[in-house]
Amino acid sequence: MTTYDLIVIGSGPAGQRAAIYGAKLGKKVALVEMREVVGGTCINTGTIPSKTMREAVLHLSGYNYKSIYGMNYRVKEKITMADLAFRVQHVIKTEIDVTEAQLSRNNIEMLVGVASLEDATHVRVTNSRGSTVYEAKNILIGTGTKPASSPKVPLNGRTIVNSDQVLELTDLPKTMIVVGGGVIGVEYTCMFAALGVRVTLIERRPRLLEFADQEIIEALSYHLRDARVTMRLNEQVESVEELADGTVVANLESKKKVSGDALLYAVGRQGNVDELNLPAAGLDADSRGRIPVDKDYRTKQPNIFAVGDVIGFPSLASVSMEQGRIAAARAFGDDTVLSNPSYYPYGIYTIPEISFIGKTEEQLTEEDVPYEVGVAYYRESARGQIRGDTTGRLKLIFHRETRAILGVHIIGDNASELLHIGQAVMVLGGTLDYFVDTVFNYPTLAECYKTAAFNGMNRLSKFE
Repeated sequence: MTTYDLIVIGSGPAGQRAAIYGAKLGKKVALVEMREVVGGTCINTGTIPSKTMREAVLHLSGYNYKSIYGMNYRVKEKITMADLAFRVQHVIKTEIDVTEAQLSRNNIEMLVGVASLEDATHVRVTNSRGSTVYEAKNILIGTGTKPASSPKVPLNGRTIVNSDQVLELTDLPKTMIVVGGGVIGVEYTCMFAALGVRVTLIERRPRLLEFADQEIIEALSYHLRDARVTMRLNEQVESVEELADGTVVANLESKKKVSGDALLYAVGRQGNVDELNLPAAGLDADSRGRIPVDKDYRTKQPNIFAVGDVIGFPSLASVSMEQGRIAAARAFGDDTVLSNPSYYPYGIYTIPEISFIGKTEEQLTEEDVPYEVGVAYYRESARGQIRGDTTGRLKLIFHRETRAILGVHIIGDNASELLHIGQAVMVLGGTLDYFVDTVFNYPTLAECYKTAAFNGMNRLSKFE
């Protein structure tokens, strides 16, 4: 029986980083993947495809330049699902090649098949050629998630789809229903709306993306309505049916009916744990397939770790990578690898883009923290005018007395890139004064930090 120092189950971002870190420590590592290709959901059906599709939508629709060249401006007049899929497949192939090269360079052995636990130290890998049991001193579970399903929504892969099946739509619908106002549902709502599709978004909560800053989400909601998106908040779907003419109808609990050419069901995701046989190793998962772990990502079994989306919030690829690295370090007694979750950034690839770090105004108000806000608008920067984004804004939240940066919230073009400036200042303990005293390239969107800082200083001065 082959014995490994570490067997990683799942080759998504969390699994990749864990396997590579283990290999860097000189350990014998195997990576189990059920697909014939590496990358997990992130590369094959989730993050990379959706963000690539977003880029294709922005380019082909001419979205970023409509404010300059007019609302009728388009790079391609008749955009098809095939146009979007073409670019997506190209990027997926490249990402798979890069990942395979990294794993190969680090001498990580790939085992293709479905993994299941025999006990706390043995993993069975089953594929078309049979099954083999391997011994592992340490096991790391990074199996990710799959779209949640509901008996109320009969998926057919044609007109009623989940987020993994979006690119399987044969035609670009004229009207679309999106069920679910979380990150995935809102991102796809924005993409289809940018293509001119009339979207109805159904969400059971009173507002979208409740974990984000309210002012930023209000700005996003304005953009959605401006793109002719109908938002049905505080509503739940009772049933979905496909009519004889191909129309899809969502019947709401409030007795409303919403019809469209297609429906995307994007209400949450479920942990990929069905095949793992967790009880054999003394483990279990909750009703959503999430595995409980401690601060070091260790499960109830001290030699078994779980990381990434399968452990739940925040379910970000960037965070999953860090969790994998930390877990692999802890597995081999390395306590020097440290990371502070309070400085993890969030990137939401809506149109316009949203990114933030730190606390929201709502959280600080609840905690009775004396804060002040400084805001800069893209329209007031030369770069914003040049790029055609005159609706973005950057908000700095800082402590009134120490001027320490407590949060950075951005909506607009390049938000997820721009955020890293604020992240660096926060991590290094900087204050509002840093932005006031620093010279930024001109013209850039980064200048918004200086503008927001001056705006915040002006607000302070009125009380001093």
